[in-house]
Amino acid sequence: MEINNNIAQIKDAVIAIKDALLQTRYNIMQHANKEMLALYYSVGEYLSHRTAETGWGGKVLESISKQLQQEMPGLRGFSGMSLKKMRRFYEEWQSIFGSLSKPQIQVNNIRCPFIASDKINQIPIGSLSTTQLDQQALEDFLTVQFTHHYEILLNTNTIEERLFYIHRIATELWSVEKLRYNLKEHLYEREGTIPNNFDRTLSEPDYRIKATKAFRKNYKLDFIEIEDPDEWDEHRVENSIVSNIKNFIMALGFDFSFMGNQYRLIIDEQEYFIDLLFYNRRLKSLVAIELKWTDFKPEYVGKMNFYLSALDDMVKLPDENPSIGIILCRGQKQKTVEYALRDTNKPMGVATYRGANELPKEYEKNLKLLDGLKDLI
Repeated sequence: MEINNNIAQIKDAVIAIKDALLQTRYNIMQHANKEMLALYYSVGEYLSHRTAETGWGGKVLESISKQLQQEMPGLRGFSGMSLKKMRRFYEEWQSIFGSLSKPQIQVNNIRCPFIASDKINQIPIGSLSTTQLDQQALEDFLTVQFTHHYEILLNTNTIEERLFYIHRIATELWSVEKLRYNLKEHLYEREGTIPNNFDRTLSEPDYRIKATKAFRKNYKLDFIEIEDPDEWDEHRVENSIVSNIKNFIMALGFDFSFMGNQYRLIIDEQEYFIDLLFYNRRLKSLVAIELKWTDFKPEYVGKMNFYLSALDDMVKLPDENPSIGIILCRGQKQKTVEYALRDTNKPMGVATYRGANELPKEYEKNLKLLDGLKDLI
């Protein structure tokens, strides 16, 4: 009996130590990544300023790299090309993080014993911080490795698109190969920022940013096989979602909790039913989803506005944020959505969805073109 108890206790001890070890390793890696990003940004700032002042070209950077290798044998990550990447990293993000070149006598409050005091002010190593990103976005940024960051810079043009990929990498642990694939497939254009009215209806900046990031433009529902669209409607889609609620929550993203389907509201002795109701822990708000088996129509907005008013008045708790509505349709057109949402006063967005066996519309067009070529041949 005592042997069995010891075996169980040893097993528990191994699990506890293993978890502590893995957590510590993760923390060390996270801390190291933050420090390396700050270093690369600082070096990039230095090189950018010197290039602007003196017109440094690629040959100068190659010479700097060779000299570094001689001074520090075995040094990796500071080739001429790497130095160019650091410079671009700074130049692309300087509008968000600004300058780190304020004089500092110490690095992380500790005087470095390997650097002469008369040289320590040349490239101060600060920390990457900003008020232009919310805390979650900043944490995501500092979690992502430099190689991923540079791939994003090569293939994107806007801060919103970059933050989209950074958030997905941080939360879904993409490899560089998966990032390249999703960039090539233009994932942001298909699943990026959901058309919404959050900028007008959500006054608190941090909540507005979180709400924008919480929803996608398009959702692929891998658990639904739509062979014949004529046999489907929103009720069948709803039943499939409820039967596969775990998979649907995974498609939505993190922090969603399911509160029910056909959620009943009684107003003036009349029953009304919301297709799907969720609660998002990060947003601290109710999320109402209306399913449609058609392209978006402007009249859908009025119904959702009505539901959100009722939820805020009858269901929302005092310490929760305003309820958000998502109209989930088969398709949408930009201007129609924009005009429909323009003068509404409740936060909502319009997203689209497709089944596992359905291709994005841009691919369907390409297939039709191929079919046309086959007929000509």
